[in-house]
Amino acid sequence: MARKAKKKRWYSKSSGSDVKSEMRSYKKGKAKSGRGGKGGKVKSRRQAIAIGLSKARKKDKKVPKKKS
Repeated sequence: MARKAKKKRWYSKSSGSDVKSEMRSYKKGKAKSGRGGKGGKVKSRRQAIAIGLSKARKKDKKVPKKKS
């Protein structure tokens, strides 16, 4: 019986932790958008996830490029 081929990870495990921490701050109502957190409050889960992924990209973690 042939073994199943392993799928390649799209995101690193450590990038998931960045998103997780951003989601925590979003749920507490502390997440801010914009440069240096000077923008308004983050109002959607989707926005919080995007901010977490953006932070992971800045730390050079394995995250796919943004769709333009």
